[in-house]
Amino acid sequence: MDYLGNKELLNLHKTGFLSSRKCPASVVLKSYEWAKAQRQQGNCIVCGNHSTIEKDVFEILLKGSQPLILVLARHMKSRWDENITTALNQNRLLIISPFPENVKRITRETAYCRNLEIIKMCDCLTVGYVSPGGQLAKLLEKKNFSYL
Repeated sequence: MDYLGNKELLNLHKTGFLSSRKCPASVVLKSYEWAKAQRQQGNCIVCGNHSTIEKDVFEILLKGSQPLILVLARHMKSRWDENITTALNQNRLLIISPFPENVKRITRETAYCRNLEIIKMCDCLTVGYVSPGGQLAKLLEKKNFSYL
């Protein structure tokens, strides 16, 4: 695993956020509200940044001041957006890549592995939406989590 940022965040109580790529509009709105509440409460959230809903939730959280862990579905990037660099400089962000250097593209398999890593490292899990029969549904079959 490669790490960039504050590894001390791993010692905090962590809530993971996962959601299937396609989800109803009502779930999208609930996810946004959930992210805003987590930001206000200062909770450490672990999420990805691949699907549209994950990107949106991550961006909402990034605007706050709470700790945040981003788990990638590929190897570490060499350049980051300014808002990510700012959070790294504030010691409130940790970026993790569980993949070797040669994994430059996100695939269905790397997304699955990333989601598994998020589940393993979190104390609790919140799920926006699970598409019936999808990869996330299979991964979560025997896990305890809360729906939005």
